[in-house]
Order: sequence, then structure tokens, then C-alpha cells
Amino acid sequence: MSFKQFALIPVIIGILAFGIQVLDQLLSPAMPPAGNVGFSWICFQSWAVYFFSGCTLKGGIKAFISYGLGIIVSILIITLGGIMTPALGFFAVPLAVGVVACAAIFLERNEWTSCIPALFIGSGAFFAFMNYIPGATFSIAAFTIMVYCFVGLFFGFITILLRSKYEKKIKESEK
Repeated sequence: MSFKQFALIPVIIGILAFGIQVLDQLLSPAMPPAGNVGFSWICFQSWAVYFFSGCTLKGGIKAFISYGLGIIVSILIITLGGIMTPALGFFAVPLAVGVVACAAIFLERNEWTSCIPALFIGSGAFFAFMNYIPGATFSIAAFTIMVYCFVGLFFGFITILLRSKYEKKIKESEK
């Protein structure tokens, strides 16, 4: 593929990135918590997750499930850490993280929950949301993150779909 032919691929991805940002600016006023400034960062994370999940619809579904499991894992860590804090103080949250992370790795043994990188990214997004978004609750964070996760995974799917069609067209024209 020549440089001239390749140049359209970054343009397509740029247009999709533009689309995510426009969608975020339209969607964020309707998303909880009120007064948020948008969550396109979650879309861009999950867009990348689509790529390392194999660039397939099945991989995207597995990533979505694992992203959600990351949220559940985070809720368990926060809850367990809170319960253990009176007895363990400083070590309560680190112990909760260690125990729950150890248990979460067993999800790798099931085909549909085996996307452990997405689990950790979903968990990180949840912790970021809970720590830095005023008015966040477990349910608000989970709902908003999963909506934006879906958008990012969908854009990953669209990226591969468009790129595959374009590359096929280029190959056919070279024959």
C-alpha cells in the first residue's frame, strides 16, 4: 500500500476521534452526575481495549463483560477496604486490593470473562471516577462508565470495519 493510499486511514481514525468528542459533548449533559465535563477519556480507553481484544465482535463483547467485571471488582475492594479499615487502618485497602485482585485473576479461566486487561482498565476507570468526579456513587459511576465503554468499543468495531473495507478495496484495485 502506497503512502498516498495509506494516508486515508489516519484521516478516517481522526474523523472517528472527532466523532467521539462531538458525541461526548452532546451526551455528557444527559449523563450523571450533573455538571460533569464529559467522559470521552473512557471512550478512548475502551476504543484501545477493542484493539487488544482481537479486533473482533466476540473480543469486543468479552472486553465489555470484563470492563463491567472490573467495576464489580472495584466495588468489592472499596467495600472490603471500608469494612477492614477499623481493624487494619493503613493496610486495609492494600489488603483488599491484593485479595480481590488475586481472586479476579480466576476469571481468566472462563472464555467470556478472560479479558483481564479490560478488567483492570475498567477497574481503574471506576476508581478514577469515584475519586475525581464530584457526586459519584457506585451506581452512577457504573452506569456512566459502561455507556462510555460501549461507545468506545463500538468505535473500535467501526474502525476495523472501515479499515478492512478500505484495505480490501485497495487490494482489489491493485489486481
